Amino acid sequence: MAKVRITLIGEDAAALDNVVNQIKDLAKMLSMKFAGPVRLPRKKLEIFCRRTPCGDGTDTYEHWEKRVSKRLVDVEGDDIKQILRIKVPTSVLVKIALNN
Repeated sequence: MAKVRITLIGEDAAALDNVVNQIKDLAKMLSMKFAGPVRLPRKKLEIFCRRTPCGDGTDTYEHWEKRVSKRLVDVEGDDIKQILRIKVPTSVLVKIALNN
């Protein structure tokens, strides 16, 4: 049996959970062992910059923020290729690691 560790990364947590539920349903249907999802800590990327480029006027700043969520799933079974055929949105990055 092959073991696969799947890491899902994206900005939208609902999209990540949707992909995890698809993997879980397929693993149950094919009677594979499924562990997860493990919610990894969310990364918060922040940018602060000054509004006026010249430096004159009051000190006013703009703030932008991007949150990146991660999920970790382990699947063990024979039909791993079936899991790789799941439709994944473009906003979700998938990393797959094979373990024997």
